[in-house]
Amino acid sequence: MTIHPIDVIQHKRDGRELSDAEIEGFIRALVHRTPESPTPTDAQAAAFLMAIFLRGLSPRELAALTQAMRFSGEVFDPSPLNSFAVDKHSTGGVGDKTSLLIAPIVAAAGELADGRRSVCDPMISGRSLGHTGGTLDKLETIPGFRTQLPPAEFLAIVRECGFAMAGQTPTLVPADRILYALRDHTGTVESPYLITASIMSKKLAAGLNGLVLDVKTGSGAFMSRYEDAQLLARLMVETGELAGTRTVALMTSMDQPLGRFAGNWVEVQECVELMQYYSPECAFTLSPEKLQLSSDLLALTHALAGHMLHLGGRAETPEEGAGLSARMLEDGSAYRHFLRMVELQSDDWLAAKAALAAPEAFHRPTATRTITAHRDGYLTSMNCTQVGWAVQRLGAGRTRPGDPVSAHAGLEMHVKLGDRLKEGQPLATLFSEDAALLDEPEVMLEETLEISSVSPKPFPLVREIVASG
Repeated sequence: MTIHPIDVIQHKRDGRELSDAEIEGFIRALVHRTPESPTPTDAQAAAFLMAIFLRGLSPRELAALTQAMRFSGEVFDPSPLNSFAVDKHSTGGVGDKTSLLIAPIVAAAGELADGRRSVCDPMISGRSLGHTGGTLDKLETIPGFRTQLPPAEFLAIVRECGFAMAGQTPTLVPADRILYALRDHTGTVESPYLITASIMSKKLAAGLNGLVLDVKTGSGAFMSRYEDAQLLARLMVETGELAGTRTVALMTSMDQPLGRFAGNWVEVQECVELMQYYSPECAFTLSPEKLQLSSDLLALTHALAGHMLHLGGRAETPEEGAGLSARMLEDGSAYRHFLRMVELQSDDWLAAKAALAAPEAFHRPTATRTITAHRDGYLTSMNCTQVGWAVQRLGAGRTRPGDPVSAHAGLEMHVKLGDRLKEGQPLATLFSEDAALLDEPEVMLEETLEISSVSPKPFPLVREIVASG
């Protein structure tokens, strides 16, 4: 049956439920330019997106769109690994670096005494855009680190290490690249249905058996309203389950940067320092103050990893999985797996090893500036999105895909929401590779870091767990 783009657009515009054939035919013709079906023009693809934005999608339609996008190009098949493939995805936040800890933790926990792997994490990550950071940009600050891996090599590294961390290949979910670019120009980025299809098509294309979602809510999240984030979490869980992938979502607070640092290398530094601090094989110390500033990062890491290990059968409950996650960090297993992965993915292992051995010394910004408290009181609030934009304007992020990012730009937070402050106490230190870039972020932070005489009421880090059934 020939699928005509204009018919699909009109049906959705008029509130009719599209058939699987209509959705699959539209996406197939958009990507593959098949002679059987008329190819949608850019205008028609934009009209299709706007119709979805205005009318929404039923659960069946959303599942069909996600599957059509998932299979629009090549897919990764982890079945030769003979282990449960599980990953996590975050909807984006400031200082959100949990992937750098979670992947090696899950890999270490999935290694059995007889050498087999019960759980693995084939992690396909993204880049920074807007006010949020990207895992690939962080990893690429490690000397020689390669994020573009052929599927065969990606599979081989997962088999060796229990995980690999790489980017989307040009042939993986090409429908998403086409539609994402159009969404950016048609005012349809915020649609929870299109966000779900975009995220889930890429994650499901990795052939996952299980997926844990970190859905951010709060002033630093794309979905700042709790109800919007809740809807997105439910849509993604439902879509994953309909595709046969066990899926759970944790709704987490993003009202301040996660951990101590936000940037690129500095986020790698924070995670490596934590792994070194806990590893009995490393003679490395961290002050109690720095550990406290990273406590939310560790708590969220173990919560997410705990759910991943529970889905993968390594723990009876998520809480037991969180305990196993903590043990993998504290006995040095996670750090050993991390170093082995970097060794296999770096073209310059000696340089990478030297950088990781002394991560603070490797951090080489050319300009720094520290912001201090203007009065006594409590750190009451901040617009975390504005903090993220300040980090981006220091050079650590990008406003358009393809823009370069600075390895050493970023931000170190010296306090957390609710902390008692003294006048003149350091609040944050800015890093840049260009002194001229410090002024605007300084003003942005001074505007948004609110100090008052009343301590704020904190939100829990994990606010809700969304699961099927």
